[in-house]
Amino acid sequence: MAETADSLVLDLVEWVAREPRHYAEVLEVWRTSCPRLTIWEDAVDRGYVARRPSVEGMRVMVTESGETFLRAHGRMH
Repeated sequence: MAETADSLVLDLVEWVAREPRHYAEVLEVWRTSCPRLTIWEDAVDRGYVARRPSVEGMRVMVTESGETFLRAHGRMH
C-alpha cells in the first residue's frame, strides 16, 4: 500500500506543479474515502505542497521540496 500511496503523492505533486490550484479543487479531485490513502495529507506533511493565500482565494502550490521530489523521480527538469 505504501508504494501505491507514494506513487499517488508523486502524481498529486506533479499535477499541482503544472499550475497553482485552488484549494477546493485539490480537495475535490484528491479526496478519498479510504483512510489508508491519505494522499493530500501525505503531500502536505512531507512539505511537497503548501497552501498560500491569493487574491483569488486559497491556492495550493508546489514547494521547493516538492520540486526536488519531482526531479528525483524524473518528473521535472
